[in-house]
Amino acid sequence: MTPASDTEDRRFLRAALERLGFALGRGPLRFEKMGGGVASDIWRIDLPDGPICIKRALPKLRVESDWYVPVERNAYEVGWFETAAAIEPDAVPRLIGHDPEGGLFAMAFLDPAAYHQWKSELRFGRADPAVAAEVGRRLAHIHAATAGDPSLAERFATDGIFHAIRLEPYLEATSGDHADLRDILFALSRRTAETRLALVHGDVSPKNILLGPAGPVFIDAECAWYGDPVFDIAFCLKHLLLKCLWNPGFSQEYMMCFEALSAAWLEGVDWEPRDIVEARAASLLPGLFLGRVDGRSPAEYVTEEEDRNRVRRVARALLATSPGSFRQVGNAWRAELRL
Repeated sequence: MTPASDTEDRRFLRAALERLGFALGRGPLRFEKMGGGVASDIWRIDLPDGPICIKRALPKLRVESDWYVPVERNAYEVGWFETAAAIEPDAVPRLIGHDPEGGLFAMAFLDPAAYHQWKSELRFGRADPAVAAEVGRRLAHIHAATAGDPSLAERFATDGIFHAIRLEPYLEATSGDHADLRDILFALSRRTAETRLALVHGDVSPKNILLGPAGPVFIDAECAWYGDPVFDIAFCLKHLLLKCLWNPGFSQEYMMCFEALSAAWLEGVDWEPRDIVEARAASLLPGLFLGRVDGRSPAEYVTEEEDRNRVRRVARALLATSPGSFRQVGNAWRAELRL
């Protein structure tokens, strides 16, 4: 780790840490920029008591298109962590401080030696259905514990942000390449936007799940919204389908994780009849699946046109028939891959 060389970052971080109440002394601030994906900057900062992380939301996402989103989503991420921690304490990082003025917050540093990104594990075929099931169980518990809570509905009334970050780029924008599906994709977007039942993370994907000593940990909750919890499960499941294109030799294992995750999540559903919830999730899933090849944020590892066409064939057929179960979606993908 080297001292900060960028004057602007150094000044920004020092001012933020002072606002958060840290005693910094006069020495140079040492930090490591850790990326943050398309939506944020994340730094590791070594303090006398040990390392912490600072996360700041970006107003413009790091994608090819001009994609601007409100930075106040940072505060809703903090709120999601606080709420989830009261329900599943081991499933979220520990918050240390929040600086609304700087659009950032501080949290415990989760050492990569002990916390492994689920996406990286899956990339190399380490696809454990028991891990997937625990992700589903914890996610459903958070959904169930927050369902029907008017105070949370008021606190997370982030409809505009959620539309800008999720519904428009993953569903509505996808219709640009699929004009014949426009009505279906926009109907899915409207239905999701109008369904307000529980606290939604909004970005439940393997890259945002760390596998730690006490089980899966959810990070990156800046899309938090009080809405339809089926978005979370559908969003995560489509990633498991796509992994079959990333490392085809482990397709069976990925599909076993798909089945374990969906079953465990469904087992925790108690806010509505399970068949109704499953049908809504299953019908949304192919829209999000298609959005990862033709939406604003295509999966970076689906690079071959034939692989994109595989997604298109399956997703388009499912959108036309509106599947009522996770099994229908999984079977359609298995048939395409000849598993």
